[in-house]
Amino acid sequence: MRIRVNYLEHLLAALAIQTAVGLLTRNWWAGAALASAYFIGREMAQAEYRWIEQFGQGRRANMPWWGPFDPKVWQTKDQFIDWLAPLLGTCLLAFLVSRRGG
Repeated sequence: MRIRVNYLEHLLAALAIQTAVGLLTRNWWAGAALASAYFIGREMAQAEYRWIEQFGQGRRANMPWWGPFDPKVWQTKDQFIDWLAPLLGTCLLAFLVSRRGG
């Protein structure tokens, strides 16, 4: 399986954010949370737009609170990998740094 560049971009951006926070605060888990939250939020916003387009007649007011969680708007692996890769990558780095005593 070939890894798409976009997946690596999200992972590298998340690790860069985490590294900046980790080096400045010495809290690598906070860096993981911040970077992961950014990419999770980004993908949830895109799921909202997909739901509004597909089921909400183009109006945000028509979307229920659970709209972005609707499995019907999460149809491709890209939509999961775009938030899952940063989440797993930053958690792994935070775990390794904390095990090392940093």
